[in-house]
Amino acid sequence: MSNFLDFGVAKKMKEMSEKQNKVTQLFEIKYPIIQGGMIWHSGWRLASAVSNNGGLGLIGAGSMYPDILRENIRKCKAATNKPFGVNVPMLYPNLEEIIQIVLEEGVKIIFTSAGNPKTYTETLKKEGLKVAHVVSSTKFAMKCEDAGVDAIVAEGFEAGGHNGRDETTTFCLIPNVKQHISKPLIAAGGIALGSQMKAAMILGADGVQIGSRFAATEEASSHENFKNKVISLNEGDTYLTLKELAPVRLVKNKFFHDLEKLYDQGRDAEALRETLGRARAKRGMFEGDLEEGELEIGQVSALIHEILPVKKVFENLLKEYREVNSFDL
Repeated sequence: MSNFLDFGVAKKMKEMSEKQNKVTQLFEIKYPIIQGGMIWHSGWRLASAVSNNGGLGLIGAGSMYPDILRENIRKCKAATNKPFGVNVPMLYPNLEEIIQIVLEEGVKIIFTSAGNPKTYTETLKKEGLKVAHVVSSTKFAMKCEDAGVDAIVAEGFEAGGHNGRDETTTFCLIPNVKQHISKPLIAAGGIALGSQMKAAMILGADGVQIGSRFAATEEASSHENFKNKVISLNEGDTYLTLKELAPVRLVKNKFFHDLEKLYDQGRDAEALRETLGRARAKRGMFEGDLEEGELEIGQVSALIHEILPVKKVFENLLKEYREVNSFDL
């Protein structure tokens, strides 16, 4: 009888804990797991698969022309009846058109990044959208709260793609941000395992945003060459560079080393822009050119060894999360 009662209490406590999670409540999802809206990876297939498995899928508008974004939103609606959102970099050249499409298509959740959260937050909230903004520092997290966002994503410099200049790690960033804001806090950067998810939440996060692990899934829209490259990477195979323009974490391939040669010749921002050229990220991640393309992925890629379906990623995350032991000192 005692064991039965203990089980009942534990079950009830678990149910209460899930109900009180700020992220699952805000976005009306089962698990506090957000899929990063990554360029060239996050099309409707990935976003809908994540949402169907209990997380929040995000379509990455940063690599989509307006008509392609509209198509992805409509296909995602057809593929899931669960909540999903769109990630919109505020530096996008067609920003107003992208925002208009999000509104016209009835998207209810938007994650903004790479810009001032005040620009559209008030407008979007008036239209009934839930707004989250991605930051890399406590200072900008506080500005987000002042701007009225519904949630804040604090991303450590372990993350792939564009990043903060301060190189603040997730383990340092999350507890500091938590001390200064009251809004739901989502941790990002260096999270691919259930144990890392639990660590982030112990540090004060209400949920996690995961990018690199979802980039190496069957449903991601990136090229198979890129996915296979990701699962072959070791510790130290990525590096944060291009601070003169916009800091970005890249795989150390030929393109990366060409950039490094320019650094040896002096930090000429114009020369760096010329070497970058156009569509380098598309060439690398979407078209699969592993030498001349820009390959963006996080440090946690060293812990990713298989290309998996999204369903299996969720199973692994939840199993690992629940198996993490707590030790009394």
